Amino acid sequence: MKYIIIILGIGWLLGQLIRYFLRSKLARFAQQVNEAAREQQRAQQRPSNGDINVDHIPRQHQQRRQKDIKGGEYVDYEEVKD
Repeated sequence: MKYIIIILGIGWLLGQLIRYFLRSKLARFAQQVNEAAREQQRAQQRPSNGDINVDHIPRQHQQRRQKDIKGGEYVDYEEVKD
């Protein structure tokens, strides 16, 4: 009988400890998720006047963009109705 009470006591104590650690881990995880969501929301906010500010354009993209805009030729087409 004594062993059964000791085993039940240890089981109850382990259950309480596991519950405590799981709650703290879940609370920390929820806090990290909320912080990440706040950061993402801040990053997505645009200026209120409708202007978009570009802080940085990579050099490769700038060079490629300048090469692409050289003009072009006009292609005349006709609409074909079925």
